[in-house]
Amino acid sequence: MMASMAPDCPLDAAVLHAKARAETGLDDFGADDYRERLDVYLAALQEIPGLHGAGVVNFHMQLLQWLKNRLLLTDLLARHPEILDIELSRPIVIAGLPRTGTTHLHNLLAAASSCFPAQPEATFRTIPYWESNEPFPLPSEIGIEPDPRRTRMDAAVEFMNLVMPHFALMHEMTTEHVHEEIQLLANDFSSMLFETLGFVPRWRDYYLSHDQTSHYEYLATQLKALQYLRGGRRWLLKSPQHLEQLPVLDKVFPGVVVVVTHRDPVPVALSMLAMLTYSARMHCSPVPVDGIASSWIGRLERMLDSLMRDRAVLPPERSIDVRFDDFMADELGIAAAIYELAGEPLTDAARQSMADYLAQHRRGRLGTVATSAEMFGLDPADLRRRFAPYIERFLS
Repeated sequence: MMASMAPDCPLDAAVLHAKARAETGLDDFGADDYRERLDVYLAALQEIPGLHGAGVVNFHMQLLQWLKNRLLLTDLLARHPEILDIELSRPIVIAGLPRTGTTHLHNLLAAASSCFPAQPEATFRTIPYWESNEPFPLPSEIGIEPDPRRTRMDAAVEFMNLVMPHFALMHEMTTEHVHEEIQLLANDFSSMLFETLGFVPRWRDYYLSHDQTSHYEYLATQLKALQYLRGGRRWLLKSPQHLEQLPVLDKVFPGVVVVVTHRDPVPVALSMLAMLTYSARMHCSPVPVDGIASSWIGRLERMLDSLMRDRAVLPPERSIDVRFDDFMADELGIAAAIYELAGEPLTDAARQSMADYLAQHRRGRLGTVATSAEMFGLDPADLRRRFAPYIERFLS
């Protein structure tokens, strides 16, 4: 069904811009510098081995949404320029490789605010999945309840669970679950997210050759807009991307508090590769398993090298290193330590909300996925050697 739609969903910048204008009734995309980044990404998508029709449609729809988000943000700022005057409180940022407990920690800390989502009483403001995908409402849908953005995400999650039934074992996705701001960075067409959506070496090399400061500033603007629309006091953010952007993060968000998560990178890499290669079947056939694996081992190695180089940028009074095993052994204790680092009071109600979350989200409750280096064409000894400097520094 998706493949049959491909002729009407080309990976073409002109078509995408025209559709975005038509579907929003708006025509100002903001600063034009994003167009070069979009062109590079479109070219990279065309180079994906075995890209099929359903994949073309999938990428087309995501690109279209990001363009619509730009239009809607520019319009919102034009109508409410006071948004730019909002001062963001020092955010709490979780930075760690995928599969190191970042999602669990993110949702655990967010659970303390679940009774008062996006309200002044809440300790942290977070981004639910539906809001990360469509952060700004269409003019024709403002004030409609239930919010059509939630309804569309319900349908998208149902479809994802249908076509990728094992994905939830690796990374559970629901309409309301707390999501990463990496999705917001995609609205400026400069995000590590693009690398995880498809095997795009051209885009990866382009992204790594450019400073990301202006894109984090665009993220900050979006956070202000979301705070204006739905409230919130202090942001709780999370993304693996931040591991190699600590100086940028510190520059754009002065006083930021960062939680760096750590876990043996060998099983982390294999778990991540299982997720990437499984989801790749949505856009290409056959899936280039060995190519994806080889590329990502180098990518993870580079991320960890950047972390080791820049970790000292963050002073101890604003940062903490959390080992996965320590977190699993004392989840509430780690949460309490983060609250203390952030200078936030941990109330009995917040502690109980986190305990309730833990009771309902035990590790492995949905099942597990078995992996091995051999299934990805990798040598375990070589992986251990390549990750040895990081292991020695943070896990020994």
